[in-house]
Amino acid sequence: MKYFKKFYLVIYPLLIVFFIFMLDKIFLIQESWIRIGIAIALAYILSPRKKIIKTATGDRKQLTWIFLKNPIFLD
Repeated sequence: MKYFKKFYLVIYPLLIVFFIFMLDKIFLIQESWIRIGIAIALAYILSPRKKIIKTATGDRKQLTWIFLKNPIFLD
């Protein structure tokens, strides 16, 4: 999990590249603007979210993702 804390910003671009490749090779979508639009939408839905949670001790940054059970605190 410590690597996930450092590199969570890289997940969004990697998902875009993965979905563009998948739409091109598997689903054979030839129009690049359709491929890019669908890939960006899917990557946005599946990318991790960073929230600021206000607690009694101060603000904490929380990272949530659809594939994680528990949130990860960045602070």
